[in-house]
Amino acid sequence: MLRHLPAITDPNVLVGPETSDDAAIYKLGEEQALVVTMDYFTPIVDDPYSFGMIAAANSLSDIYAMGARPLIMLNTVGFPKGTLPLSILGEMMRGGADKAREAGVDIVGGHTIDDPEPKFGFVVVGLVHPSGVYRNSTAQVGDVLILTKPLGTGIISTAVKREKALPEVIEDAIAVMATLNHAACDAMVEVGANACTDVTGFGLLGHLYEMTGGSRVGARVTFSDIPLLPSVKELAQAGMVPGGTHRNHEYLIDHIEWAPELSDEDQLILCDAQTSGGLLISVPQEKADLLGQALAARRVPWAQVGEIIHDPGGRIWVGR
Repeated sequence: MLRHLPAITDPNVLVGPETSDDAAIYKLGEEQALVVTMDYFTPIVDDPYSFGMIAAANSLSDIYAMGARPLIMLNTVGFPKGTLPLSILGEMMRGGADKAREAGVDIVGGHTIDDPEPKFGFVVVGLVHPSGVYRNSTAQVGDVLILTKPLGTGIISTAVKREKALPEVIEDAIAVMATLNHAACDAMVEVGANACTDVTGFGLLGHLYEMTGGSRVGARVTFSDIPLLPSVKELAQAGMVPGGTHRNHEYLIDHIEWAPELSDEDQLILCDAQTSGGLLISVPQEKADLLGQALAARRVPWAQVGEIIHDPGGRIWVGR
């Protein structure tokens, strides 16, 4: 759809839609650039307060993926008039406000429409130094790939909708989705990296392909190195796979070389449409240990999941 937008001519637009990056960047001056993003979605868990927290963390994640700090937020709400009690909307907004407060950000307004299906999200505005912008299109051959959250929230959310997820599995997924990527961003900025994106609706491999395609490089990842939420593989084997995950897998079919021993479920897990996933950081090999130490010092879980290789076509090789 972005191809239908008119060409951008303003030289102050540092990052636009060309590489499907996480936020737009507009240069205000030599020392400051504005970072702008928005995201909203339908409920993925039953508890409205948790849904609000997740929606806020998910929206803020785009700012952190650019190496920026958030300034203000706006609510974006769709809610069915007269169908659901307003107390549900109140809990959604309370959850979002509490997560925004944790990030040190005020919610300064927003907009609500009458919608038969609830939707919730945020516009987030942030700041970054023009020379400190992290893009998804600047990975370099030889980089190490670091991931800061486990995969599987799309599969678990589908199991929640079908009432097939155990309470402890739901609790683990909510905790992961509601965790801010603030500390991971701080570690990345402190150490320095070549590229970054957050893992959301296109899944790990979808967002990695945006990175490799935009950077004109390839990647190699290993399935066994990639952290998963508990019970994800069993739920995938039971068919708890969202439609978005299947679409991601179909889209990537011509861009990925799968190891023959990987099952269909393994492939779908790596394409699973995530909500409020972790940062995927492309860091020079010589800085990988330092980044790991910086993440661990901030109690951010992390895993080295692959590497950037030479391939101008952006292909990804996935091993067992």
